[in-house]
Amino acid sequence: MSYGILLLRMIAGTTMAGHGLQKLFGWFGGPGPKGTAEMFRSLGFPAVAAMAVLAGLAETSGLLLAFGFVTPLAALAIAVVMLNAIGSVHWKNGFWNSAGGFEFPLLMLSAVVAVAATGPGRYSLDRLLGWDASISGLWWGVGVLGAALVVSGLTLASRTRPQSQLREADRPQRQREAA
Repeated sequence: MSYGILLLRMIAGTTMAGHGLQKLFGWFGGPGPKGTAEMFRSLGFPAVAAMAVLAGLAETSGLLLAFGFVTPLAALAIAVVMLNAIGSVHWKNGFWNSAGGFEFPLLMLSAVVAVAATGPGRYSLDRLLGWDASISGLWWGVGVLGAALVVSGLTLASRTRPQSQLREADRPQRQREAA
């Protein structure tokens, strides 16, 4: 079991960290902070520069997950980002990733909540420090998911409609029908 959890932590954690480094530094073909801020702007989020940095840092916490260090905190950060991605981008596209759906973020969300519930395993910094038994278990997984739902819900509720939707909604009904 320890090897399986190690593999899951390493792949999920480094994958998420790669996404974070794309946002923070533009590495691996990513948009960097400016491009990420523009993406958040197009989705109607407030404080887009701060959102870009926070999302990048949350995803980069995948390195903490990979090393099994403060595992529930890393899982929470990633879970919040995945729920925000599902709610703001992917849900409307259906399930399959090939159509831009929520398949990938749901898989990552499930992986990090599962690791929070099972613990980081024998090959982790949390185990080396003797913390793993006190910061893992079913209720830690439930807590990570519950807290992520609350934080993500508040974040998604802070959005305004994107400018393209505002322009369309503000046009008089007669003009929309004629278009």
